[in-house]
Amino acid sequence: MSKVFVTGATGFIGKRLIPLLLEEGHTVYALCRIRGTKVGSINHENLHIVYGDLHDLEHLDKIPTDIDVSYYLVHSMAKKIKDLSEKEQSVAKNFVLLMNQLKCKQIIYLGGIIDPDVKLSEHLESRKMVEEVLKTAHSKLTIFRSSIIIGAGSASFEIIRDLVEKLPFMIAPRWVKTRCQPIGIVDVLFYLRVALLNSDLYGKTLDIGGPDVYTFKEVLLEYARFRNLKRHILDVPFLTPKLSSYWLVFITSIPYSLCSYLVESMKANSVCLNNEIHTLIPHTCMSFREALHRAFFKIATYQVQSTWMDAWVIDQKSPDIQKFCQIPTQGCFQEVRKMKIADSKKEALDRIWEIGGDRGWYGVDWAWKIRGFIDKICKGPGLRRGRRHPTELEVGDAVDFWRVVKANRDEGNLILYAEMLLPGTAWLEFQVDDDSVYQIAIFQPKGLFGRVYWYLMIPFHILIFRKMIQKIAGY
Repeated sequence: MSKVFVTGATGFIGKRLIPLLLEEGHTVYALCRIRGTKVGSINHENLHIVYGDLHDLEHLDKIPTDIDVSYYLVHSMAKKIKDLSEKEQSVAKNFVLLMNQLKCKQIIYLGGIIDPDVKLSEHLESRKMVEEVLKTAHSKLTIFRSSIIIGAGSASFEIIRDLVEKLPFMIAPRWVKTRCQPIGIVDVLFYLRVALLNSDLYGKTLDIGGPDVYTFKEVLLEYARFRNLKRHILDVPFLTPKLSSYWLVFITSIPYSLCSYLVESMKANSVCLNNEIHTLIPHTCMSFREALHRAFFKIATYQVQSTWMDAWVIDQKSPDIQKFCQIPTQGCFQEVRKMKIADSKKEALDRIWEIGGDRGWYGVDWAWKIRGFIDKICKGPGLRRGRRHPTELEVGDAVDFWRVVKANRDEGNLILYAEMLLPGTAWLEFQVDDDSVYQIAIFQPKGLFGRVYWYLMIPFHILIFRKMIQKIAGY
C-alpha cells in the first residue's frame, strides 16, 4: 500500500476522498491548515494529520520523505482576492518545492474543464496556471478537469437546489445558455482513486463528466422535473456576471466570492473536449438524475460528509484552533446568563447541539433573519449557510454565521466563533453542569464603533438571549 499526501483535507473533496483511501489500506497524511482541526470524525491508525500552510513551508509539520502520491485539492475561492492567479501560482510553486523534497512519485490534480476557444475567467485562468506550475515538478502528473460536480453539499448542487426550490419564476442571464456536463461526486472520487500510481495516466490531462450534456437552463429545468416542480425561466441579455453574482447571493446560501468565481466560469462551456478517459479507464458515470437521487438520499439520511462551507477562511500564519477557544478576559463585553434545567442535562445538551440551521435559535428567529440578511448585504456568510448535520457538531463545522471551535459533550461545553461581519470579535459559549445551563455572549470591540455597536445591540440581546436560554433550559 502507498503513502498518500492529501492537501485540502478538510474541504469538500478531501473529506470524502480520505476515508476511501484509508479503506483501501493506504497511509494518509492529511494537510490541515488550522492546528487542532481534524478530518471530520475520522479516527484511523493510518491517518496522520499534518498541520501547516502551503503559503508558509517553514512552519509545516514534518512529512515522510518517501511519499508515493500527492493530491492537490486546494484553491483560493473562499474569498475574493485581487491577484487570484498570482496567489494560486505562489501556493502551487511551494507545493512543487515540497513534493520535490519528499521525492513524491505522482501528483494528482483536480481542476475545471478549460475551453481553449474562449477568454478564460479569472478562476479558470488561475486553474490553468496551477497546471503549468505542477508540470515543473519531478513527480509524474495526472490532471483531471471536471465539469460541475453534483453531490450533497457541493457549491454547484446547492446553487441549483436553492434557485429551483425557492423561485417558481426566474429571470436568468445569458450564461444559462452555455453548456455543461454534470458529474456525480461518486464518479469524481472514483477517478481520483483509480489514478493512484496508475502509470497509464502519467502525464495525462483528462476531462471528466457524466453522460448528460445540458445548458445551465436545462440543468435547472431537469432538477425541477426531478422534484416535480413547475418552474419557468426567462433568459435576458442585460444581467452581467457581477449582477448575477449579487442575485445568487440573495437567493442561495453561497457567499459572494464563490458565486462570483463560479458565475464568471459559467460564461464558457464546460463540456468534455476529449474522451480519452473512457479508453484508459472504462467506467459508466451516473446520469444527472441518478446523481440528484443520491444527493437527496444522503441529505434525507443525514449522511452528508462534507460541504462547500467546510473551508474556514482565516488570514493568519500558522493558525491554531486553541487561539479561538481561549476567549480573552480583558477589553471585552460579556453577557452571562444562568438558568436551572427543567428536565435533564442530556436534554439540555441535545438542544444546544441542535442549535441553528433548520432548528433555528430558539425564539425571535425574525431578529436572527434580519441580522443574517444585513450580513449577506455586506458580503458576509449570512444565516442561510445552515449546518452540516441537524444533531451532530464537530470542531470546524459551520452553524449559520458561526464556526464551531469547541464541541465537547462530555464536558458540557460548546463554543461558537462569529464569522459574521462585525466591528470586533465575538463568541457564544454554552456550559452545562448537572442542574444548570450557562449562556455567555462575549464581544471584543474594535475601536469606538465596536463599543457603540455593542450598546446599540443590548435591547436585541435582552430579547434574543433571554428567550434562548429559557428554551435551552427546557421551559
